[in-house]
Amino acid sequence: MRWGRAKPTRDFSAVARRLVAPTAKARYQAVSARTGVPWAFIAVAHERESSQNWAGSLAQGDPYDKVSTHVPAGRGPFASWEEAAVDALVNCAPRAARNKDWSIGGTLTMLEQYNGLGYAGKDKPSPYIWSGTDQYVAGKYVRDGVYDPNAVDKQLGCAGLLLAMMALDPSISFDGNHMHMPVAPAPTAPSSKPSVTSPAPGSLGAFIASILSAIFKRNK
Repeated sequence: MRWGRAKPTRDFSAVARRLVAPTAKARYQAVSARTGVPWAFIAVAHERESSQNWAGSLAQGDPYDKVSTHVPAGRGPFASWEEAAVDALVNCAPRAARNKDWSIGGTLTMLEQYNGLGYAGKDKPSPYIWSGTDQYVAGKYVRDGVYDPNAVDKQLGCAGLLLAMMALDPSISFDGNHMHMPVAPAPTAPSSKPSVTSPAPGSLGAFIASILSAIFKRNK
């Protein structure tokens, strides 16, 4: 797998620090809580789509407060970056909120689908994932549907960003269980076993209980 072999050819640290900064992380986590998508996925997609511009939609980088013109077109306007991000993850292909595999393989696959499978169709490593590592040299869609084999992606790819973010924030993991949320204890079901306080219907205990209940009601 490329993930295990990838070596950075550029410096990811400055961008990674920006993505894991507490204020940014809190916003990504808010969207994660509403969608189930790991916040680190949201962070690197935000970087790729708009260089972490909070005015740019997570779906394609267009201004979130206007109707989008790039693919996916026709989205918005939205009241906030968070609302646009939820729409991108829930309603826009590949609908990342439906994904259940958040291992590193599943995460990178979903990121490639998020950008589009044009590179996979050409059997080329996607710069969206691998730019800035030794797994990518050249080849880029310079605009929607137009591929240039000689163009070099100048943005940093998601794989290198994730590696750098993991080095800065140990809470980021891709073991398939990103939602480290406490599980509420299950409510205790009422016991069906007869007892003094809950006698079996038709039993002597039930008969006595009904008499006592009638007496106490009359004395109120």
